[in-house]
Amino acid sequence: MKKTLLLMIVSSVCIATEVACMSREAKQPATQADVTRDTTPTDTAPALEPVTPEPVQPKVTTETKWAEIVAIPQFKGFGQYILARERVGYKPNMKLADVATTLPFHRYVDAGQAADCINKMIKRVDAGRMSYYSLGQDVGLFFFRGRPGAPFAILSAGGGFYYVGSIHEGFPLAMTLSDMGYNAFVLQYRTGGFNIACKDLARGIDYVFKHAAELQVDTADYSLWGASAGAEMAAALGSHGTRRYAPGIVRPRPATVILCYTEHADYTRRDPPTYAVVGADDRVTKASAMRRRVANLKAAGIDAEVHVYPNLVHGFGMGFGTSAEGWHTGAVKFWEKYIKKGGVK
Repeated sequence: MKKTLLLMIVSSVCIATEVACMSREAKQPATQADVTRDTTPTDTAPALEPVTPEPVQPKVTTETKWAEIVAIPQFKGFGQYILARERVGYKPNMKLADVATTLPFHRYVDAGQAADCINKMIKRVDAGRMSYYSLGQDVGLFFFRGRPGAPFAILSAGGGFYYVGSIHEGFPLAMTLSDMGYNAFVLQYRTGGFNIACKDLARGIDYVFKHAAELQVDTADYSLWGASAGAEMAAALGSHGTRRYAPGIVRPRPATVILCYTEHADYTRRDPPTYAVVGADDRVTKASAMRRRVANLKAAGIDAEVHVYPNLVHGFGMGFGTSAEGWHTGAVKFWEKYIKKGGVK
């Protein structure tokens, strides 16, 4: 019995000694000889370069809140100007579905189309095709790039000098002109009256001329487009030039003006060629007033056209789904008659 027990103790000691030796060998670093003997080939493939993640593009819907639109990263620094906030103030919890209530002088305002417009703007910012240039507090230019070296247009939306309805009358048209190859700017101007708004338009024109090289735009034969109050501004700058409203700014008058529904009656015998559109049932701007303006311009020897669309009231914007849909194509063709280089090829 004692002999058996002694054998068991000796065996246990041997096993423990062997395990300890194996453990020490595992912890010891490999010698040069060991490295030399290891002929396993190593992976020599070049390291992969880090992949730059695609910009995150928020998806705007009619349920998106104003605060969420203002906070969209692509709109940093100008998100507060996407929607017309002047009349109603900033209501962060208001949804895009309520956009029509912020544009009381406009009709045919569709929240779904507004959401689509904003989503397209997000993509254009990421693609380098849209930017914003501040000209001061509440004044600036949204730039929708066309072809480098193409002529430019400045668009002024309406709102009765009470708000700026660019989401309906400015951005959709500017993107359309950009897609046609023209450089389009949408003016963010101060509300409060005709003269201050016209001054801001003069400042916008001056900015484009000063920075034409870096913006890659042709300043010859530019056009001014406006709707309602914005049409008053375009007509006024077309008639009297920048100096009338901003004495320190002297820039050429536009080659053409494109006017959407305005009763602005003032004109000169030096007015630029004018293209006008209006709804037959517009009670804010009567079609007869635009016909009269065009007749006066023609009598002065100025090329002018007016197009009256049936069953339409004031503020139809692009006229999607109405008798005026596509009106901009005629306006562009009219402008192109006065672009010496023949327009965008």
